[in-house]
Amino acid sequence: MNIILTGVTGTLGSRILYELLELHSDDLRNIYLLVRTKHRVSPHDRIESILSSDYAPRFIKENARTIARKIRVIDFEEMPEPSAFLQRHDDNYFIHSAGYVNLSTDAKNRTEILNENFSFTKSIFETFHKYVSKFVYISTAFSVGDMGGSLSNDYLHVQPTQYRNYYEEAKYLTEAFLVAEGAKKNTPIQILRPSVLGGNILDTPKYFISKYMVFYLFAKFFYHTASNDTVRITLNTNTTLNIIPTDYAAKVIARVFPTDIRQLNIVHRHGTNIAEGISIIFNTVGFESYNLTDQLISNDSYRTELEEFYYRTIGVHLNPYLCSKPHQWDTALLESVLPIPEYNLEEYIEDTIEFAKARNFRNERW
Repeated sequence: MNIILTGVTGTLGSRILYELLELHSDDLRNIYLLVRTKHRVSPHDRIESILSSDYAPRFIKENARTIARKIRVIDFEEMPEPSAFLQRHDDNYFIHSAGYVNLSTDAKNRTEILNENFSFTKSIFETFHKYVSKFVYISTAFSVGDMGGSLSNDYLHVQPTQYRNYYEEAKYLTEAFLVAEGAKKNTPIQILRPSVLGGNILDTPKYFISKYMVFYLFAKFFYHTASNDTVRITLNTNTTLNIIPTDYAAKVIARVFPTDIRQLNIVHRHGTNIAEGISIIFNTVGFESYNLTDQLISNDSYRTELEEFYYRTIGVHLNPYLCSKPHQWDTALLESVLPIPEYNLEEYIEDTIEFAKARNFRNERW
């Protein structure tokens, strides 16, 4: 078996790499990593940083030589024709984990977001579909938009009525395109949709994550502010915060990609009430000057400079999720692949933020 993996330098992609190398060590012949140069750091050096990281699992460290023989790093900017390294009749799996996460609601950013997600994936699929046994797309559990209610794994027979941002729209359009084109080209498609990613729960170090995004950005914003201004946070007190540990999500992906499952949401069976979750984050970072409200905060109603700064920066991106319609996911299929670990959700939020604080919310430089 050969695997082609994109997005390996991302939060989830790096964990997927670790899991693939360990879980499929016996039957994995080559794993091709499509990586770009970044800040003058070559693709090879970026991959070496991931494999030699202090946070890499023990298996990776103890089997470095064997792993090195299986890894093939390919510069994305100089990507050759697939025929240069793949045979059409081999068992080749393409796992497309790369994505441009931009939660902007500004219409001027829509074209860029669609290009970096939809158009980019379309180009990759059209280039590789003849050479792969299956094309696996890592989407998002929120690609169905602000639907509300009970959500099954089948999003593609539901038409979203309201996206929270253009990123969700791009992900849904990409899913629909892949399924339609896969049927035309006789290429099996699998759509996997992780929820909001949090730190490790199964692997060591516990609570580690390589990049701090989404709810971490909320924590980082208020952890670093020197202002004592009061901030009102608008939210829907009936909705929940759904976080799935990154290591668990990666383990699911490593197990499910060879199966016949076509769509799978990788989410927690329970969510944390949004008001309780936000309060835990505030208390953990030591910010006390806040009020939670169902009142809509508009441009002409800011009461403090900090409140205005919040809503003009990260608030504009996070607010649609804090005010989402209540929803829940069916996790029966997910848990047939790998049971969701048992842990206290509220303590998990606190512990992940404490871990991030200890690292000063510093991302890994991969």
